[in-house]
Amino acid sequence: MSDSRLALHELEAVLAVAHRASFRRAAIDLNVSTTALSSTIAKLEGNLQTRLFNRTTRSVSLTESGRRYLEQVAPALQALRGALETVRSQNAEPAGVIRINAFASAARTALLPLVLEFAGRYPRVQIDLVTEERLVDVVAEGFDLGVRASSLIPSDMIALSLGQTQRYAVVGTPTYFAEHGEPQSPADLKQHECLRIRLPNGAIYPWHFERAGDVLRLDVEGQFTVDEPSVAKAIVQANVALGLFMEQDVQAEIDAGNLQRVLEDWTPPRDELCLYYPNRRNPSAALKAFTDLARENLQRRRHPA
Repeated sequence: MSDSRLALHELEAVLAVAHRASFRRAAIDLNVSTTALSSTIAKLEGNLQTRLFNRTTRSVSLTESGRRYLEQVAPALQALRGALETVRSQNAEPAGVIRINAFASAARTALLPLVLEFAGRYPRVQIDLVTEERLVDVVAEGFDLGVRASSLIPSDMIALSLGQTQRYAVVGTPTYFAEHGEPQSPADLKQHECLRIRLPNGAIYPWHFERAGDVLRLDVEGQFTVDEPSVAKAIVQANVALGLFMEQDVQAEIDAGNLQRVLEDWTPPRDELCLYYPNRRNPSAALKAFTDLARENLQRRRHPA
C-alpha cells in the first residue's frame, strides 16, 4: 500500500527538477546530493504510483502526469511558502529568499538598481535572480516575482511599472557603414548582412519596425544566427553585420562611438517594463518590502525632487 502523505521537501524537489530539467542542477539549488534527490523523487513516484519524469542519460522532462501534477501542486506550494514566511516574519525585519525571473537585458538595466538598493536596506533577504529569455509561468516554476513587457503579463497578475520603456536599436560599426553604406529604410536591409536571432523555442525572431502606423516584421538574411546578446554584439563589433538589440544593451557603445545607430525613426519606444506577481492575501515581509520599494522608486522617477 502506498503512503499518500506528502512532505514539503518532496514538492520542492519536483519543482526544482522540473525547472532545471536536471537532477544535478536541481540538487545544487536544494543543497542536497544528486543521489538523495533522485531517491526523493523515486519515493514520491512510488507513493503516487505514477512516473513524474522521463529520464535519459542526456535529459530530464516532465511526463504528462508530471505536468498535470505540477500544475496542481505549484500554486499550493507557493501559498504554503507565503504562509510560512508570513508567520516567520511577523514582528521581525524582512528575511528569507525572494526568487525573481527576468530576461537578461531587463535584469541589467531596470531591475538591478532596485535589487541593489533593496539588498542594502534588507541584508537578511537573499535575492535569487534567474535570467532567461523564454516566457515562464512564475507561479508554476516557483518564482515570487517576474519582469516582462506590460503587454506580456497575464491578466490575473499584479503589474507594477519599473518606469522604463523598451526600444529596439539597429546598429553597426562606423567601419561597416563606411564600406556598405547606411540603410535608409527597413527594405534596404535586404542589401545588408544582418544577424538572425534564435529564440529559446528555436524560432527565428523577426526584426520589428514601426513608423506612422506602419508595422513591419522582417525575416532578415545573414550568415550568422545567434541566441545570446553578448555573442551578437561581438559579431557586430567585428564589422561584419548589422544587429538588432534592445537599446539599453548597446547604449554605452553608441555613446562611445563604437557602434552607430540607423533606422532610429523606425524604432519608437514600445511597452514599458513591469514587475509582476500573483495576488496573495499574506505576502511575506520580504516580498512586501520589495514591492513597496519598487513603488517608492517609481514615485521618485515620476516626481523627482
